Amino acid sequence: MSGARRPPTDTATSARMARQRRAGTKPELALRRELHRRGLRYFVDRAPLRGQRRRADLVFPRLRVAVYVDGCFWHRCPRHATDPKNNAQWWADKLTGNVARDRATDATLAAAGWRVIRVWEHEDAATAADRVQAVLAELRR
Repeated sequence: MSGARRPPTDTATSARMARQRRAGTKPELALRRELHRRGLRYFVDRAPLRGQRRRADLVFPRLRVAVYVDGCFWHRCPRHATDPKNNAQWWADKLTGNVARDRATDATLAAAGWRVIRVWEHEDAATAADRVQAVLAELRR
């Protein structure tokens, strides 16, 4: 079976990866708490555009702002990205695809008049909230 694809991980690693949360992660919750504390209200885990499968972590629909809290591993943080050793090519393709999908999402939303804010999981919640709040204030003017 020379054309068969190897699974991306062994059984233990696969089980660990399956436990990774898609929404409601600690960095996302910290940002949500900080924005809420500042009196900002938003929708959680929502597609900014109707019919789009790609969901933003936070959405401010009236101002057309979508916030994504990206994990350093899954979205290839320039500071913290790592390259798995097992099945390296499969993971390289997977992670490169994630980044390409992120850029396509950004472009689609921008073309529809949305502002996209990307926050890395390692960013301080207060600093990230400052960025979000600044964009919202700019759009309210």
